[in-house]
Amino acid sequence: MKDGATRDGYGVALVELGHSDPNVVVLDSGVSDSTRTIKFGQEFPERFFNMGISEGDMVCTAAGLARTGKVVFATSFACFLLGRTMDQILVSVAYSSSNVKLAGTHTGLAVGEDGPSAQMIVDLAYTRAMPNMTVIQPADWEEAVQATKALVKHVGPAYLRLGRPKLKGVYDSSYKFEIGKANILREGSDIVVFATGGLVQESLLAADLLQRESISTTVVNVSTLKPLDESLVLRETKKHMAVITAEDHNIIGGLSEAICQTLINHQIAVPFQAVAVRDHFAETGSGPELYEKYGLSANHVARAIKDVLTNRKG
Repeated sequence: MKDGATRDGYGVALVELGHSDPNVVVLDSGVSDSTRTIKFGQEFPERFFNMGISEGDMVCTAAGLARTGKVVFATSFACFLLGRTMDQILVSVAYSSSNVKLAGTHTGLAVGEDGPSAQMIVDLAYTRAMPNMTVIQPADWEEAVQATKALVKHVGPAYLRLGRPKLKGVYDSSYKFEIGKANILREGSDIVVFATGGLVQESLLAADLLQRESISTTVVNVSTLKPLDESLVLRETKKHMAVITAEDHNIIGGLSEAICQTLINHQIAVPFQAVAVRDHFAETGSGPELYEKYGLSANHVARAIKDVLTNRKG
């Protein structure tokens, strides 16, 4: 298993795709060193376009290139890629069903010291609400590599949510990522945690902590938020006493709402608690400090698990 940031896995995968598929084209908006697209640009300069601080132009150019048969990755920090281009993405990519892969890096509170304006916590809400849009958030370096490669074979718009922090590897090369499929990382009997992105790691740590207190926790990595793996969500919910969701995103519009909507649609009532950003902006600080202060750390996941189980018994 390889430790590393998901943005790093993305950069590695792009280079490999560049060698195997001449139709792959990459666009960036002046931050290629940080998004890791620079490696693709160095090896394939004729298929790499640095658009500068012009994200709307980048998205529309990506849509145009896709119309010519190219598989296009348009990349920037998520706060710029989504925050400055909503109209262009909605019309030129989603509505037009363009074969554009939007890759947003530096997401969530984990980006830390860059501050609230750069801590993109609403991107899942934006993209999940767009018709035709597939939404993916890998849990580690290996899954980021595989998800990037899977998007080349997937025809249609997609958003790939990536992070800056180095994450502990949870998968090795034997893992096979599949769009639309969640993956059980740890089997338990008391409660199930549906987690995504960096919160997968926090949830696994929480499960380790709770094992000492004889609380048995299932941890599921929900790397595809749209389309959601509803069959697995329903099956695991029915097997457990309660449900937790965990995400580095606003509580509105992300994983928790996706899970809740699925349970409501199937008329399943179950004790439930969400670990997420509580509909407010954060502040400048390190990622771990912000996770602890704003309720996203492993300690907070463990507390949420104990709370929901206690309330159920009470």
